[in-house]
Amino acid sequence: MPKNPLLERLYRLLFFLDIRKVAKIVGRLGQFDEAVSFLYPMTLPAMIAKKRMKQRLKYVYYDVGVAYPQLFEKLTERLYMKIFAAFTMMTIKNCDSAISISRFLSGELEKETGIRSAVKYVRIDGSRFNGNTTKKHRKEIAAVAKKYGLKRPVLLYVGRISPHKGIHLLLDAFKLVRERFPSAMLVVVGKHTFQKYSQQLRKTAAAIGGVVFTGYVADEELPAYYGACDVYATASMWEGFGMPIAEANAVGKPAVAFDVGSQPEVLRKGRLVKAGDVKGFADAVVNVLKKRKG
Repeated sequence: MPKNPLLERLYRLLFFLDIRKVAKIVGRLGQFDEAVSFLYPMTLPAMIAKKRMKQRLKYVYYDVGVAYPQLFEKLTERLYMKIFAAFTMMTIKNCDSAISISRFLSGELEKETGIRSAVKYVRIDGSRFNGNTTKKHRKEIAAVAKKYGLKRPVLLYVGRISPHKGIHLLLDAFKLVRERFPSAMLVVVGKHTFQKYSQQLRKTAAAIGGVVFTGYVADEELPAYYGACDVYATASMWEGFGMPIAEANAVGKPAVAFDVGSQPEVLRKGRLVKAGDVKGFADAVVNVLKKRKG
């Protein structure tokens, strides 16, 4: 795909116009007995291959969900997400079966398409994210703390920097946390995918202080980041599963999240807060920090 973010999104939506590439992928699928596909545009060649090969090919839709369009700020972004979701739904209608990564998504899929799916939770890497992670990665944790000049307590977020992830709400809550813990720091780990949104976040963060944007961090480095934090915090307003919550909990770190999407299914240690309640979110973080300090 094109490297430019805007052109990449346009290409993704208009993938059906790249007839040669679609045909090439469909042809390759003819070599297999089963095609497992998630999200448009890769559901398109799977759908076409299924139509052509009928009984010879089993088409399985792996449901990771599509975030609600209304959670995005710009009209163009909301329109993009609506079209993206519509194309995904159109191209999975002839699937033989479906797998959803949470009960939440399974319910959403049946409501939107009538397709019933089996629920299979995503498994985290237990060899890296476990009760001994902090001990095993002491040097790496110290290196992370030194690199960003971390002071206690530390809040951590891991994920894409996107409007539906609620980073702006997290910053609002962090501002309130800083009133109780002036030395508190927030580490935001993730790829920036919406330029103007990221610019707004950086401006807000600069006014608050104590916020670090690391950009993309390789998966193998994440245990050290979880180990360096006191609480994992996400103000995401939609999640199909919420892998970082599960990873943080596995490491022994509590998480604070909104009571939305799949998060009630995933969070095992920490607190859930009413969706959009920034003050309640900040209070929950403060209470978790006090409990850990005590």
